[in-house]
Amino acid sequence: MAVVNVIWIVFQVLIGYNLVLPILLYIFYSLKSKPQILASAPAEVDYAIIVTAYEWVTAIPEVVNSLLQLNYNNYLIYVVADKCDISSLHFDDPRVIILRPEETLAGNVRSHFYAINRFRREHERLTIIDSDNLVEPEYLNELNKLFNQGFEAVQGIREAKNLDTTYARLDGARDIYYHFYDGKILFQVGSSATLAGSGMAFTTKLYRNCLENRDVSGAGFDKVLQAAILSQNKRIAFTDKAIVWDEKTTHSDQLVKQRARWINTWFKYFKYGFTMLGYSLKNFSLNQFVFGLILLRPPLFIFLILSVFCMLANVFISWVAVALWMAGFLLFVLGFYIALAKSHTDARIYQSLINIPKFYILPNTIVA
Repeated sequence: MAVVNVIWIVFQVLIGYNLVLPILLYIFYSLKSKPQILASAPAEVDYAIIVTAYEWVTAIPEVVNSLLQLNYNNYLIYVVADKCDISSLHFDDPRVIILRPEETLAGNVRSHFYAINRFRREHERLTIIDSDNLVEPEYLNELNKLFNQGFEAVQGIREAKNLDTTYARLDGARDIYYHFYDGKILFQVGSSATLAGSGMAFTTKLYRNCLENRDVSGAGFDKVLQAAILSQNKRIAFTDKAIVWDEKTTHSDQLVKQRARWINTWFKYFKYGFTMLGYSLKNFSLNQFVFGLILLRPPLFIFLILSVFCMLANVFISWVAVALWMAGFLLFVLGFYIALAKSHTDARIYQSLINIPKFYILPNTIVA
């Protein structure tokens, strides 16, 4: 019986620390001095902008037009149209290169390297943009400010492009939470921002070094990439000034598919967390240690549901434990509010928060 009790306590600790970790990181961040980000150097470093599309190119003209409005001169845009009909794509600007693979690639990394192997010139840096993203005109200039500090990998911020449904607003709230804690706070406390799949940039040398000899298929290439970067004890910088506008989930069926990807990706790659913790002990690295803890954290909706289960189970076991779980939930809610309050949060997102339980447990009950 004693062994069962120990296992139950350990299980609760492994779940419960996810509720309080954000607020602990925020306290550390609040006490730590903030580094100054210097202005960008005058020289415009050469960028490759890789836009990946799979099966459809409907939004590509809008994406490309957004990229052509950048306040920057030294870049080329490579659109990799995998398994797409490109007959409708016509661009007069010589900076736009349309690539149509002869065979289906069906993978982000494969598409990226399809473009890299066809670069028109030796680009020093590359940035990855999704086929539904739009960018702010200062996007590359803001990335440069971090590269000029010596970083080789930078994650920008993905703001919500659409907030017209409850799903989109709640998805936007989730993104704000992650950008704040897994981006800004992690970076500022001395660790690394997590990668978000797009709106991220690297030196071409680093990207090739991390992924060129790996055939990464399915969702989660960003998990493999960030693990490869952190295994070298390099840091991934974060800036909330390099803005990419991202399409948010609008329907319940999209949410179900999104959750399936989150679950599959986490189970497939959470092992990197243990690897990173091992590296951190070997290298005495705060960067790797904190990032390892983050990699071990389940998706938000999973650890929230498990936390509720643990609290309810303790009603029959220990009221002290129930009180501790309630305190943990209060700290989590406080941390979530801080993330929204410290970010540029649309009023419609606040108004949609009442639907959070349905969003995470019964998505089909939400009326958009």
